Amino acid sequence: MKKTLTVLIAAGALLGAAGCSSTPQLTNEETCARVKTVVSAQTATSDKAGMTRVANQLRPIKAAASEDLRDPLQSIIEYFDEAAKPAPDAAKLEDMKADYTAAGQTYGQVCGTGQ
Repeated sequence: MKKTLTVLIAAGALLGAAGCSSTPQLTNEETCARVKTVVSAQTATSDKAGMTRVANQLRPIKAAASEDLRDPLQSIIEYFDEAAKPAPDAAKLEDMKADYTAAGQTYGQVCGTGQ
């Protein structure tokens, strides 16, 4: 009985450690490909529901994104989150617009979309 309990505890610890391991970091090319898939999907519309869907699909990509694209993706997600609110704060959106625009430019430079 003790041996079985010890084996179960060890197995649980291994599974717990595996669940806490970090997500492997993507290259710029992999990050660009994943973002392109999200933004080119039919669900990526400019209405509030579409912006929420895009932001939610970008979150897991951002978690594993390349160093060059992690911050720009965060800026885009934050902008979409604010814009998709039922009553977005116009002043806050205006303040966020420069970071959102810069994020788009960085994405364009890194991913070669010419934006």
